[in-house]
Amino acid sequence: MLKTALAAVLLLTALPAFAATVPLIGANGQPAGTATLTEAPTGVLIHLEATGLKPGWHGMHLHEKADCMGPAFTSAGGHVNHAEPKAPHGLLNPGGPDFGDLPNIFAGADGKAMADAFTTQVSLTGKAGKANLMDADGSSLMIHENPDDYTAQPIGGAGARVACGTIK
Repeated sequence: MLKTALAAVLLLTALPAFAATVPLIGANGQPAGTATLTEAPTGVLIHLEATGLKPGWHGMHLHEKADCMGPAFTSAGGHVNHAEPKAPHGLLNPGGPDFGDLPNIFAGADGKAMADAFTTQVSLTGKAGKANLMDADGSSLMIHENPDDYTAQPIGGAGARVACGTIK
């Protein structure tokens, strides 16, 4: 019995985590980096490497559709927010956060940003009844022009959408 349990533990730790690589495109249509989203036991880990951003802080959110077409990436829809009633935006909002809220990222003087972020609000596969980022219409990772203030509605004053990647 102990040998079987040990073998199962070793097998589970050897299996690679489920992950999705998400190429980012800028509002100008040019490549803007990549994000790797990895399913974790209680949520999703996002590893981001972005380029072409203005220096400073930028809001980052998960949006409801895997569609980075159209002007200003509006086809991606609003934040992932499958709860009923819908949660208000904001990591610091007493009634929030919504499922798409993520921490801000910082781009250096060269326009590059590297960050790791973790969210317990979603899953890549709908695991444990969480919002499924890879459902029928997928979702997107969005970077905004300005920082998110984590409270104001609907997007914390983050402004225009400047980079987008589809998660499907």
